[in-house]
Amino acid sequence: MKFGKALLTLALTAGLSVPGLVAAGEAKITPSLSSVDVMHKGKKVRIQRAQAKDHLIPPPYNKTTRGCPPFCIQPMHVVPGVETIGELEMLGYLKRIANGDKSVLVVDSRTPDWIRRGTIPGSVNVPWNKINVDVGDFEIGTSAETLEGILESQFGAASTANGWDFSSAKTLVLFCNGMWCPQSSINIKTLTKMGYPASKLKWYRGGMQDWVSVGLTTVSE
Repeated sequence: MKFGKALLTLALTAGLSVPGLVAAGEAKITPSLSSVDVMHKGKKVRIQRAQAKDHLIPPPYNKTTRGCPPFCIQPMHVVPGVETIGELEMLGYLKRIANGDKSVLVVDSRTPDWIRRGTIPGSVNVPWNKINVDVGDFEIGTSAETLEGILESQFGAASTANGWDFSSAKTLVLFCNGMWCPQSSINIKTLTKMGYPASKLKWYRGGMQDWVSVGLTTVSE
């Protein structure tokens, strides 16, 4: 059976199956992209769409009622010059890292309790409260757990007598739980105030909720 454009649109809008359009086990990311292979903590992970027809958004992300503040809807653009990206752009950065590009770092800004529920393969966890200088456990020092240590050891910035040098700093792709989560946006504001170039900061606004809503692979830690 052949579908014209108008009939195809009606069928998809109504949620009807279209013979030959997507067979079982062939839910691709895009028509030309089936999966992306990345490394996560030394192990190869294949990112792809969930193939089961009855796959649902997992419980941590299927809640729609969240108190504001603090869980307020974030703007589309968090800081001038910082690009807001979607899933395909995120996959592009993850692929660059998998291919050996050390100038990019995908950062999960959530706290460890959320990381244990699943994260984006290929990302690293830098909890938002290790960067945000307004929280109580902020401490200047040389440990990798302090802001100064994170900037130097993970982000590639250099401490100088005149402040921070970000000329060799990595491009950071930050995300958290979703468009209602302020953690990654707070970190972006903090970093730009410190002088981190806006052009080297990318924001995946949809975060984990959007990631799982399209059935993309996660890893639990």
